[in-house]
Amino acid sequence: MSNHFPVNRELFDDVMVPNYAPSAVIPVRGLGSRVWDQQDREFIDFAGGIAVNCLGHCHPALVAALTEQANKIWHLSNVMTNEPALRLAKKLTDSTFADKVYFANSGAEANEAALKLARRFALENFGAEKSQIIAFKQGFHGRTFFTVTVGGQAAYSDGFGPKPGDIDHAEYNNLDSLKALMSDKTCAVVMEPLQGEGGVVSPTDEFAKGVRELCNQHNALLIFDEVQTGVGRLGELYAYMGLGVTPDILTSAKALGGGFPIGAMLTTNDIAQHLKVGTHGSTYGGNPLACAVAEAALDTVNTVEVLDGVKAKAKLYVAGLNAINAKYHMFSEIRGKGLLIGAVLTEAYKGRAKELLNAALEEGLMTLIAGANIMRFAPSLVIPDEDIVEGLARFEKAVAKLAK
Repeated sequence: MSNHFPVNRELFDDVMVPNYAPSAVIPVRGLGSRVWDQQDREFIDFAGGIAVNCLGHCHPALVAALTEQANKIWHLSNVMTNEPALRLAKKLTDSTFADKVYFANSGAEANEAALKLARRFALENFGAEKSQIIAFKQGFHGRTFFTVTVGGQAAYSDGFGPKPGDIDHAEYNNLDSLKALMSDKTCAVVMEPLQGEGGVVSPTDEFAKGVRELCNQHNALLIFDEVQTGVGRLGELYAYMGLGVTPDILTSAKALGGGFPIGAMLTTNDIAQHLKVGTHGSTYGGNPLACAVAEAALDTVNTVEVLDGVKAKAKLYVAGLNAINAKYHMFSEIRGKGLLIGAVLTEAYKGRAKELLNAALEEGLMTLIAGANIMRFAPSLVIPDEDIVEGLARFEKAVAKLAK
């Protein structure tokens, strides 16, 4: 195999489907919360691969788990089980409300399993009439046709023909709008315990508890999509723990593998029994390689030190962002929880989040956006404090440029 061609951003346009518009920067290696590109320029990573790299880049625990398992066994099939999958499932059930786990490869697949299970549960317990799924506007649940339709942004689901039916959307943080849609035909309510893509929006205490109560009244299952909020992101192992609201089904992915693709759906014995042999499956789901890495990620994150560290680092971040804002008045609000932080642009800077992201990149900082008006930060949960300080200094330079 010879490679007589330049591997650069132009090659992307030649060989890739044009559904992404990636940056010209091509990172080639990372360590901790720093990344280097083809030209060996250094970047501080405040993006975390969109809340995935919970332990940064090349964390020794993850590298060790991956290389050790890589030399043992990678893939079998679900005709057989494997040790890493069993250990990971046991640790997940021991650490949460759940009794049972189903493994997939991504958040969308975990959500797909959750939605199929909710429909099956309702059908077998209450009959075919009980099939309505309610989600929330601006919510995001993945890109399969089912999950993208459940997601509350029509722009992502329009244009692909007839959509899966019996899906409705209420307004987040508005109990009345949910009440108006719910009935005994509701099979499930799906929500993020903090809306990520939709703008880093935290639920009010009253809303979170109210959704649970409405589900109880109507015999509907409550599904928490913790793909972005789970595995320490908000300072608890799972965000539901900080809300004092327990879902019936929970989905996890992103940080669960620390960068290796894996998804999981967690639920109770009573609900799980409805996915009998043959009702659902996944070729790669629960493969030993993914589960070995995820086990190391979970073990590392699920400690008092790391989870308390998230809360402390969040304070450092918010204080730093507020200090920048006191000078430049570019943000109307700094919001979020733990290390999922949103900075909302003021009217004067409306629609310029992508511009600020690009300006930050020029200063050697990787950030994210959530829509056209919100900067989003989702760094490693163990990012050193000095990297936060240095990253914010770079961010301030970008802000200053835009302010001119």
